[in-house]
Amino acid sequence: MTVRTMRLFEDRIEAGAKPIYLPYGDRAIFVREGAAHFVTPSTHQYLSADLAYAGDDQLTLEVESLAAVLWRFELADGTDLADEAFALRSAPQATSELKLAVDFDLDDRYDWLLRCDTVTFPAGGVAWTHLHQGPGLRITRYGEITIETDGTTRTHGPGDPWAEFGVLPVLAPTTPHEATSFTRCFALPAQLKGVSSLRTVHAEDRAKPNTQSYRVLAEYAMDA
Repeated sequence: MTVRTMRLFEDRIEAGAKPIYLPYGDRAIFVREGAAHFVTPSTHQYLSADLAYAGDDQLTLEVESLAAVLWRFELADGTDLADEAFALRSAPQATSELKLAVDFDLDDRYDWLLRCDTVTFPAGGVAWTHLHQGPGLRITRYGEITIETDGTTRTHGPGDPWAEFGVLPVLAPTTPHEATSFTRCFALPAQLKGVSSLRTVHAEDRAKPNTQSYRVLAEYAMDA
């Protein structure tokens, strides 16, 4: 097993800010508000709200007339660097808040990919007791979701993050008063490229309708 730490930052970048440079590293970035250019040595993407980047290359972030709020997921070896090393470097026109950092065990016998997606429920939707094929972090976009796992129950509103470990069953009801959506970044065995990682635990739940919808925004195979 390799212990890797996933960190979730909320970055706020002023309109017209000078470019921001990020080093090599496994990461996914979800554009929560506004828009930004994502420039690597070989690619250039302009992403607006509700879209995401994923990759491991050196990255330049450029913001034009729209300020941007980014949810940035960084995955690194657990012993590598302190949390502060992953904040935006020399960027006085931006702020970077660490929302959550959690250590995950990744089985060295697999190749792994990093996926960023969104999950959306109608009012009162429920994700029945389930597992995933890998661990990751989530953060609520809107609405309210309750996570029941490992003997704990916690409710998360907009901007609230939480972790799921994949191997621990989770029951997740949402508020009946409005729709709910969250953004997720997680590590999965590479065989799951483009494939759902969800496994429903109880036989009686497998015949129930799956109320939630998924949108994979970005994924890539990480180097071993």
